Amino acid sequence: MKVEIKVLPEAKEPYAVIYASEITPEIRRAVALLEKEIPDVIPVKENDSIIVLRPDEIYMVRVENEKTVVYTKTKRYDGGKRLYEFEEILGKGFIRISRGTLVNLHYLERVEPAFGDMMLLVMKNGCKDYISRKYLPAFKKYLGL
Repeated sequence: MKVEIKVLPEAKEPYAVIYASEITPEIRRAVALLEKEIPDVIPVKENDSIIVLRPDEIYMVRVENEKTVVYTKTKRYDGGKRLYEFEEILGKGFIRISRGTLVNLHYLERVEPAFGDMMLLVMKNGCKDYISRKYLPAFKKYLGL
């Protein structure tokens, strides 16, 4: 997507216009991001405490036993939100690799072939998960493969 920004001193508030031949998921996501303020902090739970994380501290968000778990470099926390909510909040730099996993691609260590057409993703903190066939094309596109 090409982006152009024009600075107009007479503009009272920012206003965005998107030109496209069709409304794609990418455009819907851009609109959602423009309309919504992205938080600087993400609250998660550890026992009875609320821990405040920055998006760049999050390595992986995964659904385990019907609960959303947030992984950082050394710890795991109760996310308290649904996976799609994390996907909306975290935005660019995070990609879904399966129905139940969202990863921060800045902390990707390696990708290995696995059984069938799947691939195993290994994060820099040691977390591992499989990239399902459904999400593999978008993942490969992100990596430029």
